[in-house]
Amino acid sequence: MVKEPSLATIAVYSLKGGVGKTTFAINLAWASASISKRRTLLWDLDPQAASSWLISTDSASRDAAQAIFSKDVDVRKLIQPSTVPGLDLIAADTSLRSLDHLFREMDKKKRLAKLIERLSKDYERIILDCPPGLTETSEQVLRAADLIVIPVIPSPLSQRAMGEVARYLVQRGGSHAPIMPVYSMVDRRRSLHRKALEEQASWSAIPMASTIEQMTVRRKPLGAFAPSSPSARAFSQLWTNIERQLIGA
Repeated sequence: MVKEPSLATIAVYSLKGGVGKTTFAINLAWASASISKRRTLLWDLDPQAASSWLISTDSASRDAAQAIFSKDVDVRKLIQPSTVPGLDLIAADTSLRSLDHLFREMDKKKRLAKLIERLSKDYERIILDCPPGLTETSEQVLRAADLIVIPVIPSPLSQRAMGEVARYLVQRGGSHAPIMPVYSMVDRRRSLHRKALEEQASWSAIPMASTIEQMTVRRKPLGAFAPSSPSARAFSQLWTNIERQLIGA
C-alpha cells in the first residue's frame, strides 16, 4: 500500500503571463478542498493578487504578505478563510513586488520551503499561485514544490516557454519536482490547437470557455457555479491526475 504524504505542495507556474495561471490555481484549490476534502491552503505569491481578489473574505490590503519572509512573523498569522468552504488563503498584496530583491538579500534558498514545512500539521495540500518569469521567487517555488503544474497555451511561443523551464531545471542540476504541462485556453476550432493536442496527446487540456470568464464576475471557482460545465469537468479530471501522481498510483 502506498502511503500518502501528509502534505504536498503544487505550484502553478509559468514563464509567461496570460496563460490562465490564476484560473488553474483557483480551480485546483477548489477541487482539493471540495472534491478530495483535503485540508487545503492557496498561497498567492503573485503581486497582482488575482487569486486573492477572487476568493478573499478580507477586502483590506494590509501590505503584509512580504513580512512572512522578511521578519520573524508566524506564517499562520496571515492565513484567512476564503469564500470556499475548507479552503484557506494567504493573500498577496503590493508588498510582494520587492520579494525578488528580498530573497537576493536574504540569501536563504529554501525560505519558502521551510515556511511550508511549518504548515505540515495544518494542511494536506498547498497550492502556490506563482508570479511569471524565472526569478528569485520562482527559484524558491521550484525548491518548495512537490509538483509543478505549467499551463501551456497551444501556441509555439507558449510551448517554447515551457521548454525553457524544463531546460532551466536540467541546467540547475540535482533533483527537482516533476513537471506537469497542461494545455490551457484550448480552442479545438483552431488548426494550430488541434495539431498541438495531437502532438502531446497525453497532456490534460482545459478548454477556452465563457464560463471561465464568468469566474471574475461571480468571484467563484467553476465548481461552485457551473459544476457540470466542460471546463469544470476538465479541472476535476486534472485534479484526479494530480492526486494520482502525488500518491504514486
